[in-house]
Amino acid sequence: MHIDGGCHCGNITYEAEADPEKAIICHCIDCQTMSGAPFNAVIPVSESDFKLKSGTLKMYVKTAESGNKRAQMFCPDCGSRIYATSVDDAPNGGSKTFGVRLGSVNQRAELTPRRQIWHRSAMPWIDEMVEIPSHETTP
Repeated sequence: MHIDGGCHCGNITYEAEADPEKAIICHCIDCQTMSGAPFNAVIPVSESDFKLKSGTLKMYVKTAESGNKRAQMFCPDCGSRIYATSVDDAPNGGSKTFGVRLGSVNQRAELTPRRQIWHRSAMPWIDEMVEIPSHETTP
């Protein structure tokens, strides 16, 4: 599937090819803290299938609980997170995988996550969200 997107301020734009069946939700503590939300949703994209169309991304390297280092790529102007990837080169000369943030994808409504990871860190109320009253504006 062809996807495109960018940051909130419009400085960063990109396009990529992605498999919609691979969209996931991550509940790890790092994703919660860095997204400012109870989880993070991503679509994996091969580095070779990702094209930055405009802007220059800024990188922040975080070290996960496992010790793995992950490059967090974001807009230097508005701070919108675009993707995360490994810091090291891909094994065997292959292509890295970019975890593109679904919130930055224009086609995000078409990308239903198919699995959840690090669910042990999920907020205890996450499975009850359908029971929470919803409104289009602040009530």
